[in-house]
Amino acid sequence: MPRTAPKPPPAPLLTPDASGLVAEIEAYLASLPAPARTPAPYLPPHGGPYVCPFGSVLRPWYADHAPPRATLLDRALRRPARPVPVTAAEHLGLASRYITAHGWLQGAMWDAAGRVCLLGAQAAVLAHGYGTPATVRTARVQLMEVLHTTGRRVHSPDEFNDRPSTRQSDVHRLLERAAARAARLGL
Repeated sequence: MPRTAPKPPPAPLLTPDASGLVAEIEAYLASLPAPARTPAPYLPPHGGPYVCPFGSVLRPWYADHAPPRATLLDRALRRPARPVPVTAAEHLGLASRYITAHGWLQGAMWDAAGRVCLLGAQAAVLAHGYGTPATVRTARVQLMEVLHTTGRRVHSPDEFNDRPSTRQSDVHRLLERAAARAARLGL
């Protein structure tokens, strides 16, 4: 007896389209609220993460500068690498980016979460090998010049940082103005 091919199963009488399931799902999805948009972080005009059309790419706060590299002699003598030379204007820009990356606080140089004040950011930039103590002194003079020309009578930038009325945006604005002044003066 010859074998015949099995018959295919009958087509279903009810398909997802015919049952209204697809329309019900689409109506449900349309009723959901739009996803919440997260606000963009503060990005200072002198630098920040590159934003491409497909999303943002995180960059370290020191992205425009080469990291300090220990030479063979440095490694043989077990000493730290020479600092990367930066201008006072670049130092101030790096300090602003460091605050953006790690967070800002008042009343202390740093905390357990890694947040820093204005002085803590300058110390961190120096400790990471960018600039020298002379660069930091020049940068702090520029900060004081901007504070005095804008009518803020304070004894140090740290006093301005710790005032209750000071916000993080004020610190970034101060750093930006001082960096622009230092760049104009060639410092």
